[in-house]
Amino acid sequence: MQTAVIIVAAGRGSRMGGEVPKQWQMLQGRPVIAHTLAVFAGMRVLLVIHPEDRARAEVLGVPLVEGGATRDASVLAGLQALEGLGIEAVLIHDGARPMVSPALIKRLVAALKAHEGAAPALPVTDALWRGQDGRVAGTVDRAGLWRAQTPQAFRFAPILAAHRAHPGGALDDVEVARAAGLDVAIVEGEETNLKLTYPGDFDRAEAILKGQAMEVRLGNGYDVHAFCEGDHVWLCGVKVPHTKGLLGHSDADVGMHALTDAIYGALAEGDIGRHFPPSDPQWKGAASHIFLRHAIGLATERGYRLGNCDVTLVCERPKIGPHAIDMQSELARIMGVDVGRVSVKATTSERLGFTGREEGIAAIATATLVTA
Repeated sequence: MQTAVIIVAAGRGSRMGGEVPKQWQMLQGRPVIAHTLAVFAGMRVLLVIHPEDRARAEVLGVPLVEGGATRDASVLAGLQALEGLGIEAVLIHDGARPMVSPALIKRLVAALKAHEGAAPALPVTDALWRGQDGRVAGTVDRAGLWRAQTPQAFRFAPILAAHRAHPGGALDDVEVARAAGLDVAIVEGEETNLKLTYPGDFDRAEAILKGQAMEVRLGNGYDVHAFCEGDHVWLCGVKVPHTKGLLGHSDADVGMHALTDAIYGALAEGDIGRHFPPSDPQWKGAASHIFLRHAIGLATERGYRLGNCDVTLVCERPKIGPHAIDMQSELARIMGVDVGRVSVKATTSERLGFTGREEGIAAIATATLVTA
Protein backbone atom coordinates (compact mmCIF):
# COMPACT_ATOMS: atom_id res chain seq x y z
CA MET A 1 0.00 0.00 0.00
CA GLN A 2 1.08 3.57 -0.71
CA THR A 3 1.71 4.75 2.84
CA ALA A 4 2.19 8.26 4.22
CA VAL A 5 3.05 9.51 7.69
CA ILE A 6 1.41 12.46 9.42
CA ILE A 7 3.46 13.75 12.34
CA VAL A 8 1.44 16.03 14.58
CA ALA A 9 3.61 18.76 16.11
CA ALA A 10 1.27 21.73 16.49
CA GLY A 11 0.78 21.52 20.27
CA ARG A 12 2.24 23.84 22.85
CA GLY A 13 3.15 21.19 25.49
CA SER A 14 2.27 23.26 28.55
CA ARG A 15 2.95 20.41 31.01
CA MET A 16 6.58 20.25 29.88
CA GLY A 17 7.36 23.89 30.54
CA GLY A 18 10.24 25.73 28.92
CA GLU A 19 10.47 28.65 26.50
CA VAL A 20 9.67 26.56 23.40
CA PRO A 21 7.23 23.66 22.87
CA LYS A 22 8.62 20.25 23.80
CA GLN A 23 8.90 19.03 20.20
CA TRP A 24 11.38 21.84 19.53
CA GLN A 25 13.43 21.39 22.69
CA MET A 26 16.86 19.81 22.34
CA LEU A 27 17.51 16.10 22.85
CA GLN A 28 21.09 14.89 22.36
CA GLY A 29 21.94 18.02 20.42
CA ARG A 30 18.95 17.94 18.06
CA PRO A 31 15.32 19.06 18.36
CA VAL A 32 12.99 16.28 19.47
CA ILE A 33 11.10 16.56 16.18
CA ALA A 34 14.30 15.89 14.22
CA HIS A 35 14.70 12.56 16.05
CA THR A 36 11.07 11.74 15.28
CA LEU A 37 11.46 12.52 11.58
CA ALA A 38 14.58 10.35 11.39
CA VAL A 39 12.53 7.33 12.45
CA PHE A 40 10.47 7.63 9.26
CA ALA A 41 13.37 8.31 6.86
CA GLY A 42 12.54 6.98 3.42
CA MET A 43 8.77 7.31 3.92
CA ARG A 44 6.44 10.05 2.68
CA VAL A 45 6.11 12.39 5.67
CA LEU A 46 3.88 15.40 6.31
CA LEU A 47 4.58 17.55 9.38
CA VAL A 48 1.65 19.39 10.98
CA ILE A 49 2.89 22.50 12.77
CA HIS A 50 1.70 25.53 14.72
CA PRO A 51 1.90 28.72 12.61
CA GLU A 52 4.37 30.21 15.09
CA ASP A 53 6.80 27.34 14.41
CA ARG A 54 7.01 27.67 10.62
CA ALA A 55 10.44 29.31 10.54
CA ARG A 56 12.08 26.61 12.66
CA ALA A 57 10.20 23.85 10.80
CA GLU A 58 11.18 24.93 7.29
CA VAL A 59 14.81 23.93 7.86
CA LEU A 60 13.76 20.29 8.36
CA GLY A 61 13.15 19.82 4.63
CA VAL A 62 9.77 18.05 4.84
CA PRO A 63 6.32 19.18 3.62
CA LEU A 64 4.46 21.29 6.16
CA VAL A 65 0.82 22.04 6.88
CA GLU A 66 -0.54 24.28 9.61
CA GLY A 67 -2.66 22.57 12.25
CA GLY A 68 -5.80 23.57 14.12
CA ALA A 69 -6.72 24.49 17.67
CA THR A 70 -7.05 20.83 18.75
CA ARG A 71 -5.17 17.64 17.98
CA ASP A 72 -7.98 16.13 15.93
CA ALA A 73 -8.28 19.36 13.93
CA SER A 74 -4.56 19.16 13.18
CA VAL A 75 -4.85 15.55 12.06
CA LEU A 76 -7.76 16.44 9.79
CA ALA A 77 -5.67 19.22 8.22
CA GLY A 78 -2.92 16.70 7.52
CA LEU A 79 -5.32 14.13 6.06
CA GLN A 80 -6.92 16.70 3.78
CA ALA A 81 -3.50 17.80 2.54
CA LEU A 82 -2.81 14.21 1.44
CA GLU A 83 -6.18 13.72 -0.25
CA GLY A 84 -5.98 12.99 -3.97
CA LEU A 85 -2.34 11.87 -3.87
CA GLY A 86 -3.04 8.14 -4.15
CA ILE A 87 -2.36 7.44 -0.47
CA GLU A 88 -3.84 4.12 0.64
CA ALA A 89 -2.64 3.97 4.26
CA VAL A 90 -1.54 6.54 6.80
CA LEU A 91 0.43 6.46 10.05
CA ILE A 92 -0.55 9.25 12.46
CA HIS A 93 2.15 9.95 15.03
CA ASP A 94 2.85 12.36 17.88
CA GLY A 95 5.89 14.53 17.25
CA ALA A 96 6.94 14.09 20.89
CA ARG A 97 7.49 10.33 20.50
CA PRO A 98 11.02 10.25 19.02
CA MET A 99 11.96 6.59 19.62
CA VAL A 100 9.64 4.42 17.53
CA SER A 101 11.34 1.35 16.09
CA PRO A 102 11.18 0.22 12.43
CA ALA A 103 9.87 -3.12 13.67
CA LEU A 104 6.81 -1.46 15.23
CA ILE A 105 6.12 0.49 12.06
CA LYS A 106 6.32 -2.74 10.06
CA ARG A 107 3.88 -4.51 12.42
CA LEU A 108 1.36 -1.70 12.09
CA VAL A 109 1.43 -1.61 8.30
CA ALA A 110 1.14 -5.40 8.14
CA ALA A 111 -1.94 -5.29 10.39
CA LEU A 112 -3.76 -3.07 7.88
CA LYS A 113 -3.99 -6.01 5.49
CA ALA A 114 -6.71 -7.47 7.73
CA HIS A 115 -8.03 -4.41 9.63
CA GLU A 116 -9.16 -0.86 8.88
CA GLY A 117 -6.92 0.42 11.66
CA ALA A 118 -4.14 -0.71 13.98
CA ALA A 119 -2.62 0.96 17.02
CA PRO A 120 0.24 0.05 19.38
CA ALA A 121 -0.46 -0.43 23.06
CA LEU A 122 0.93 -2.06 26.19
CA PRO A 123 -1.16 -3.90 28.77
CA VAL A 124 -1.60 -2.14 32.12
CA THR A 125 0.37 -4.11 34.71
CA ASP A 126 0.31 -1.75 37.73
CA ALA A 127 -2.54 -1.56 40.21
CA LEU A 128 -4.96 1.29 39.45
CA TRP A 129 -6.48 3.56 42.11
CA ARG A 130 -9.05 6.27 42.19
CA GLY A 131 -7.92 9.28 44.19
CA GLN A 132 -9.75 12.01 46.05
CA ASP A 133 -8.29 14.82 48.13
CA GLY A 134 -4.87 13.20 48.04
CA ARG A 135 -6.11 9.87 49.38
CA VAL A 136 -6.86 6.51 47.81
CA ALA A 137 -10.61 6.43 47.26
CA GLY A 138 -10.92 3.07 45.49
CA THR A 139 -9.39 0.62 43.05
CA VAL A 140 -9.98 -0.06 39.37
CA ASP A 141 -9.85 -3.48 37.74
CA ARG A 142 -6.96 -3.40 35.25
CA ALA A 143 -8.12 -6.46 33.29
CA GLY A 144 -8.44 -5.59 29.61
CA LEU A 145 -6.87 -2.13 30.00
CA TRP A 146 -4.11 -0.94 27.67
CA ARG A 147 -1.75 2.04 27.48
CA ALA A 148 -2.17 3.59 24.02
CA GLN A 149 0.77 4.71 21.90
CA THR A 150 1.37 6.12 18.43
CA PRO A 151 1.83 5.84 15.49
CA GLN A 152 -1.74 4.76 14.87
CA ALA A 153 -2.25 3.27 11.42
CA PHE A 154 -5.35 3.38 9.24
CA ARG A 155 -6.54 2.82 5.73
CA PHE A 156 -6.62 6.33 4.34
CA ALA A 157 -10.15 6.81 2.99
CA PRO A 158 -11.98 5.48 6.09
CA ILE A 159 -9.98 7.55 8.59
CA LEU A 160 -10.36 10.71 6.49
CA ALA A 161 -14.14 10.17 6.40
CA ALA A 162 -14.16 9.44 10.15
CA HIS A 163 -12.34 12.68 10.99
CA ARG A 164 -14.64 14.71 8.76
CA ALA A 165 -17.69 13.25 10.49
CA HIS A 166 -16.37 13.58 14.06
CA PRO A 167 -17.62 16.52 16.17
CA GLY A 168 -14.18 17.04 17.71
CA GLY A 169 -12.56 16.64 21.09
CA ALA A 170 -11.12 13.12 20.64
CA LEU A 171 -8.14 12.03 22.73
CA ASP A 172 -6.57 10.17 19.81
CA ASP A 173 -7.35 8.82 16.34
CA VAL A 174 -8.52 5.46 17.61
CA GLU A 175 -11.38 7.26 19.37
CA VAL A 176 -12.30 8.96 16.09
CA ALA A 177 -12.06 5.66 14.20
CA ARG A 178 -14.21 3.75 16.69
CA ALA A 179 -16.87 6.48 16.65
CA ALA A 180 -17.14 5.82 12.91
CA GLY A 181 -17.41 2.07 13.45
CA LEU A 182 -13.94 1.20 12.15
CA ASP A 183 -12.20 -2.02 13.19
CA VAL A 184 -8.97 -1.20 15.05
CA ALA A 185 -6.53 -3.96 15.96
CA ILE A 186 -4.19 -3.76 18.97
CA VAL A 187 -0.54 -4.23 17.99
CA GLU A 188 2.16 -4.89 20.57
CA GLY A 189 3.73 -1.59 21.59
CA GLU A 190 7.16 -0.82 23.03
CA GLU A 191 8.26 0.42 26.46
CA THR A 192 10.89 2.61 24.78
CA ASN A 193 8.24 4.33 22.64
CA LEU A 194 8.16 7.11 25.21
CA LYS A 195 6.01 10.23 24.85
CA LEU A 196 7.81 13.27 26.22
CA THR A 197 5.30 14.95 28.52
CA TYR A 198 7.09 16.08 31.70
CA PRO A 199 10.66 17.42 32.19
CA GLY A 200 11.83 14.11 33.70
CA ASP A 201 10.90 12.34 30.46
CA PHE A 202 13.86 13.98 28.74
CA ASP A 203 16.23 12.28 31.17
CA ARG A 204 14.60 8.93 30.42
CA ALA A 205 14.84 9.57 26.69
CA GLU A 206 18.52 10.52 26.94
CA ALA A 207 19.23 7.26 28.80
CA ILE A 208 17.35 5.19 26.21
CA LEU A 209 19.11 6.85 23.28
CA LYS A 210 22.52 6.40 24.88
CA GLY A 211 21.75 2.71 25.30
CA GLN A 212 20.87 2.29 21.65
CA ALA A 213 24.26 2.07 19.98
CA MET A 214 23.98 2.96 16.30
CA GLU A 215 25.27 0.33 13.92
CA VAL A 216 26.97 1.53 10.74
CA ARG A 217 27.51 -0.79 7.78
CA LEU A 218 29.55 0.08 4.69
CA GLY A 219 29.38 -1.56 1.28
CA ASN A 220 30.98 -0.96 -2.10
CA GLY A 221 30.03 -1.96 -5.62
CA TYR A 222 31.83 -2.11 -8.96
CA ASP A 223 30.37 -2.77 -12.39
CA VAL A 224 31.44 -2.64 -16.03
CA HIS A 225 29.45 -2.71 -19.26
CA ALA A 226 30.80 -2.70 -22.79
CA PHE A 227 29.54 -0.42 -25.53
CA CYS A 228 27.44 -1.83 -28.37
CA GLU A 229 25.34 -0.42 -31.17
CA GLY A 230 22.74 2.08 -30.04
CA ASP A 231 21.84 5.73 -29.67
CA HIS A 232 21.61 6.13 -25.90
CA VAL A 233 22.78 4.73 -22.56
CA TRP A 234 20.96 4.44 -19.23
CA LEU A 235 23.06 5.84 -16.39
CA CYS A 236 21.75 6.18 -12.81
CA GLY A 237 18.19 6.06 -14.09
CA VAL A 238 18.61 8.77 -16.73
CA LYS A 239 18.46 8.19 -20.50
CA VAL A 240 21.56 9.88 -21.94
CA PRO A 241 21.88 10.34 -25.73
CA HIS A 242 25.07 8.80 -27.13
CA THR A 243 26.47 7.33 -30.33
CA LYS A 244 26.50 3.86 -28.72
CA GLY A 245 24.51 1.76 -26.28
CA LEU A 246 25.61 -0.43 -23.37
CA LEU A 247 25.56 -4.22 -23.59
CA GLY A 248 23.91 -6.11 -20.75
CA HIS A 249 21.29 -8.66 -19.74
CA SER A 250 19.11 -5.90 -18.23
CA ASP A 251 19.14 -2.24 -19.28
CA ALA A 252 22.89 -2.17 -18.48
CA ASP A 253 22.67 0.82 -16.13
CA VAL A 254 26.20 0.48 -14.86
CA GLY A 255 25.86 3.21 -12.20
CA MET A 256 22.69 1.83 -10.68
CA HIS A 257 24.13 -1.70 -10.74
CA ALA A 258 27.19 -0.57 -8.80
CA LEU A 259 25.03 1.24 -6.22
CA THR A 260 22.71 -1.74 -5.84
CA ASP A 261 25.70 -4.02 -5.23
CA ALA A 262 27.06 -1.55 -2.66
CA ILE A 263 23.81 -1.76 -0.67
CA TYR A 264 23.73 -5.56 -0.94
CA GLY A 265 27.36 -5.57 0.17
CA ALA A 266 26.60 -3.50 3.26
CA LEU A 267 23.95 -6.08 4.15
CA ALA A 268 26.29 -9.01 3.39
CA GLU A 269 23.76 -10.11 0.75
CA GLY A 270 26.04 -10.77 -2.20
CA ASP A 271 25.30 -8.98 -5.46
CA ILE A 272 22.54 -8.46 -8.01
CA GLY A 273 23.24 -11.84 -9.58
CA ARG A 274 22.31 -13.63 -6.35
CA HIS A 275 18.88 -12.00 -6.22
CA PHE A 276 18.20 -11.60 -9.95
CA PRO A 277 20.13 -14.36 -11.79
CA PRO A 278 21.03 -13.45 -15.40
CA SER A 279 20.10 -17.04 -16.30
CA ASP A 280 16.46 -16.18 -15.53
CA PRO A 281 14.83 -14.88 -18.75
CA GLN A 282 12.34 -12.71 -16.83
CA TRP A 283 15.12 -10.22 -16.10
CA LYS A 284 16.12 -9.84 -19.76
CA GLY A 285 15.99 -6.12 -20.50
CA ALA A 286 14.66 -5.33 -17.01
CA ALA A 287 14.80 -1.76 -15.72
CA SER A 288 17.51 -1.49 -13.10
CA HIS A 289 15.33 0.44 -10.66
CA ILE A 290 13.75 -2.95 -9.87
CA PHE A 291 17.08 -4.12 -8.46
CA LEU A 292 17.80 -0.90 -6.55
CA ARG A 293 14.34 -0.80 -4.97
CA HIS A 294 14.76 -4.41 -3.86
CA ALA A 295 18.11 -3.65 -2.24
CA ILE A 296 16.92 -0.55 -0.35
CA GLY A 297 13.73 -2.37 0.63
CA LEU A 298 15.78 -5.22 2.07
CA ALA A 299 17.79 -2.68 4.07
CA THR A 300 14.59 -1.16 5.47
CA GLU A 301 13.26 -4.58 6.45
CA ARG A 302 16.49 -5.22 8.37
CA GLY A 303 16.07 -1.97 10.31
CA TYR A 304 18.56 0.19 8.37
CA ARG A 305 18.27 3.44 6.47
CA LEU A 306 20.61 4.95 3.90
CA GLY A 307 23.09 7.30 5.53
CA ASN A 308 24.56 8.36 2.20
CA CYS A 309 25.83 6.92 -1.07
CA ASP A 310 28.38 7.98 -3.66
CA VAL A 311 28.50 6.82 -7.30
CA THR A 312 31.45 7.53 -9.61
CA LEU A 313 31.09 6.89 -13.35
CA VAL A 314 34.34 6.29 -15.25
CA CYS A 315 34.23 7.09 -18.98
CA GLU A 316 35.49 9.47 -21.65
CA ARG A 317 32.07 9.90 -23.19
CA PRO A 318 29.21 10.64 -22.87
CA LYS A 319 29.80 13.68 -20.69
CA ILE A 320 28.17 13.12 -17.31
CA GLY A 321 28.29 16.65 -15.90
CA PRO A 322 25.17 17.98 -17.68
CA HIS A 323 23.14 15.02 -16.36
CA ALA A 324 24.61 14.53 -12.87
CA ILE A 325 21.93 16.47 -10.97
CA ASP A 326 19.15 14.59 -12.76
CA MET A 327 20.88 11.30 -11.93
CA GLN A 328 21.20 12.31 -8.29
CA SER A 329 17.50 13.21 -8.12
CA GLU A 330 16.38 10.00 -9.84
CA LEU A 331 18.40 7.74 -7.53
CA ALA A 332 17.00 9.60 -4.51
CA ARG A 333 13.45 9.19 -5.84
CA ILE A 334 13.86 5.47 -6.47
CA MET A 335 15.26 4.88 -2.98
CA GLY A 336 12.82 7.25 -1.27
CA VAL A 337 15.54 9.32 0.40
CA ASP A 338 16.49 12.97 0.53
CA VAL A 339 18.54 14.04 -2.49
CA GLY A 340 21.23 15.33 -0.14
CA ARG A 341 22.10 11.72 0.73
CA VAL A 342 23.01 10.86 -2.87
CA SER A 343 26.16 11.83 -4.77
CA VAL A 344 26.83 11.21 -8.48
CA LYS A 345 30.04 12.29 -10.12
CA ALA A 346 32.30 11.25 -13.00
CA THR A 347 35.92 10.99 -13.99
CA THR A 348 37.96 9.80 -16.95
CA SER A 349 40.82 7.33 -16.96
CA GLU A 350 43.05 9.77 -18.88
CA ARG A 351 42.64 7.72 -22.09
CA LEU A 352 44.09 4.67 -20.37
CA GLY A 353 42.55 1.19 -20.38
CA PHE A 354 39.21 0.06 -21.82
CA THR A 355 37.38 3.16 -20.61
CA GLY A 356 40.07 5.36 -22.11
CA ARG A 357 39.68 3.56 -25.44
CA GLU A 358 35.92 4.13 -25.15
CA GLU A 359 35.15 0.42 -25.14
CA GLY A 360 32.79 0.71 -22.20
CA ILE A 361 31.88 2.40 -18.92
CA ALA A 362 32.84 1.44 -15.35
CA ALA A 363 31.18 2.55 -12.13
CA ILE A 364 32.24 2.50 -8.49
CA ALA A 365 29.75 3.05 -5.66
CA THR A 366 29.84 3.24 -1.87
CA ALA A 367 26.80 3.03 0.40
CA THR A 368 26.53 3.63 4.14
CA LEU A 369 23.64 2.06 6.06
CA VAL A 370 22.83 3.06 9.62
CA THR A 371 20.32 1.69 12.08
CA ALA A 372 17.02 3.51 11.66
